[in-house]
Amino acid sequence: MAEIKDILVPDIGDFDGVEVIEILVATGDHIDVEDPIASLESDKAAMEIPSPFAGTVKEVKISLGDKVSEGSLLITIEASEASTSTDETASETTSEAAPAETVKQETPPAAPAPAAKAAPAARRPSPTASISINEEGFKKAHASPSVRKFARELGADLSQMTGTGAKNRIIKEDVKAWVKQALAQGSGGGPGIEPMPEIDYSQFGDIETRPLTRINKLTGKFLHRNWLTVPHVTQFDEADITELEKFRKQLNKENEKEGIRITVLAFLMKALVSALKEFPRFNSALDHTGENLILKKYINIGVAMDTPDGLVVPVIRDCDRKTLFELANELIATSKRARDKKLSPADMSGGCITISSLGGIGGTAFTPIVNAPEVAILGVSRSSIKPVHAINSDGDDEFIPRLMLPLSLSYDHRVIDGADGARFTSYLSKVLSDTRRLLL
Repeated sequence: MAEIKDILVPDIGDFDGVEVIEILVATGDHIDVEDPIASLESDKAAMEIPSPFAGTVKEVKISLGDKVSEGSLLITIEASEASTSTDETASETTSEAAPAETVKQETPPAAPAPAAKAAPAARRPSPTASISINEEGFKKAHASPSVRKFARELGADLSQMTGTGAKNRIIKEDVKAWVKQALAQGSGGGPGIEPMPEIDYSQFGDIETRPLTRINKLTGKFLHRNWLTVPHVTQFDEADITELEKFRKQLNKENEKEGIRITVLAFLMKALVSALKEFPRFNSALDHTGENLILKKYINIGVAMDTPDGLVVPVIRDCDRKTLFELANELIATSKRARDKKLSPADMSGGCITISSLGGIGGTAFTPIVNAPEVAILGVSRSSIKPVHAINSDGDDEFIPRLMLPLSLSYDHRVIDGADGARFTSYLSKVLSDTRRLLL
């Protein structure tokens, strides 16, 4: 009969308060004896905690970043009958966590009997077997033993990866993403771009080398993925914000004593709420299969913000339920938190569409990259006075000066076609040109 077992942190030597940097199981997972449960890291070593039992995980009792010591509860498991009958032997053989530097890779646990049938598949070459691995870089890579083993099985070079785990640690998802990209390039399904040559730039003159920040690395990785996997189209348009700007200045003057300052960005967010309600396909995402469209019933808007360490995109939630003043105040508070590096991962997730505003810097138009899994991003450049053709009260043609705001809408062409892209920017321009429409 199955028995519920608690799996605790075993004797890990003199270490106390060791940080959990990777959780390798989830509720409902079936694990075998010696399967790793979690990775811990102190200031001196990294280690994995193996399971002394086989069975089904009932509950995970730890979270990333937790500090644990010998005897701390990791998970509860519904141990199988075979496992519980030999639990004393199992606990003896797995009571010590193996440091990352001394994991026995040459003597893996014996495979269960059914694995004999899978032997022919195991002898197949890795899909990335043609890729040469930098052994020295592989050994120095910041990854747990299970991730190293996983990378070896796939023929993936850890030295070429940027870790997205705690303390830049390489996790399984990083390995999977690297392999997918390598397969796409090698099979002709991707761009097949040759790597940049290694150049000694000092031969041409004095140089200075500066490491990229963590934000730079993560942003670059995600933008590169999105640029390669999302078929981009960009629709350009202009919005007449002459009356909106007069109204904005009036509101700021009336609320000057309260310290409220409304920017054009707050108006843009209100206009986007109206446009997303009119065109719900822009408030969607493709599922992981690429065969189903998920329509969102909430409206959360990401706002790209420039910080000293790089670009971040915090998300303002429930924009359809907030007033213009509430959005303006939240933008100010969020911008301060971004500059102070106080944004959490949760603050930058769950967006429906993103605004990238360069109006405070300059430019007339640009092509923003879609922040997948979102399907569209709105780029905004600097507004300027332009002559606009109009018919006066006498019926005569004339050109009048108007404040025009350039809009650049990039979208995923798998979800949105060109006609809808043009309709969306036209509708957005109409709403911005007449602030009364924001009440609709």
